[in-house]
Amino acid sequence: MSIETLEEARRQVNICNACRYCEGYCSVFPAINAKRQFSDGDITQLANLCHGCRGCFYACQYTEPHEFAINLPRILDEVRQDSWQEMVYPKTFARSFHRHGVAIALALIAGIGFLIWAMKTYGGSGGDGFYALMSHNVMVALFLPAFLLPFALIAASLRSYWRRVDGQPVKWAQVRAAFASAAAMKNLSGGHGDGCNFEEKERFTRLRKHLHHATMYGFLLCFAATSVATLMHYVFDMPAPYGPFDLPKLLGVPGGILLSLGTLGLAALKLKADKDLSDRRVWGGEMAFVLLLFFVSTSGLALYYFGQSVWLAELLAVHLGSVFAFFLLTPYTKMVHGFFRLAALVRDAQR
Repeated sequence: MSIETLEEARRQVNICNACRYCEGYCSVFPAINAKRQFSDGDITQLANLCHGCRGCFYACQYTEPHEFAINLPRILDEVRQDSWQEMVYPKTFARSFHRHGVAIALALIAGIGFLIWAMKTYGGSGGDGFYALMSHNVMVALFLPAFLLPFALIAASLRSYWRRVDGQPVKWAQVRAAFASAAAMKNLSGGHGDGCNFEEKERFTRLRKHLHHATMYGFLLCFAATSVATLMHYVFDMPAPYGPFDLPKLLGVPGGILLSLGTLGLAALKLKADKDLSDRRVWGGEMAFVLLLFFVSTSGLALYYFGQSVWLAELLAVHLGSVFAFFLLTPYTKMVHGFFRLAALVRDAQR
């Protein structure tokens, strides 16, 4: 992590600690006010606790052209990005995917190409629906490692983060408080409860909060649909394909719609937002990842609605290829922010 970036963040945080005008805006400022000196671990914790709502910037009287030149959202975003790239393994991948949207696009193309190859090589199992193109066992053999390996890397990254921020043994009440804050997107409500300034500068809105809710809960519904389908297949001997009123479809279709709407809206907001209030180095990578997530959900919905057409093979390859790319890239893209932010909320609950 850049020493210059950490020192600049420490300078700005010390000024905020002296001013305290924004102490009710989000969880970052009570955490600042609880300290008198800030170690590198403290700065890393504050950066990952920040949700980038930008309300503090528009309220601050010390932004440029003032000589203090406070821009807390941007400097914390730079520290946050550096912390993710430093702690994930291997670091080279993190730097590439965080900063270059082209790399994500190439990974998506490679994922789709790999799935097309796999379908041609191992397809024709004689099953129904998708399994006529690729057997269930082949799908599991391909996707289980692509799912487990990234989450093992994320777990190792979080362990490094916990050591950096001097995390203590975790209690259930702290985990419950962190999940409650994340579920309600508490830190995107602003200190007054009217929302944040991400896309409208001095005008407060809840739009970004609602779009984050749609994205998060849409993803969780899709994950729940996949988990339920796995249980139905292995425990209750109820293999796919499933009908429109079966539980996997009742969870997955609304989840896909929410995820598509949420990611599309977040991409639109990102185009409107002031780039000087975030880490410009990673703008392309973040936008590419949001669009990848949109592509995953939208291709899944297309596969559901047009799965009986002559385009089944192509739709399946595109959807599974994008899912494959998504899971493999999870430790190295903006997706990892959810895990680090949840860890930061747990650490803040300990404070």
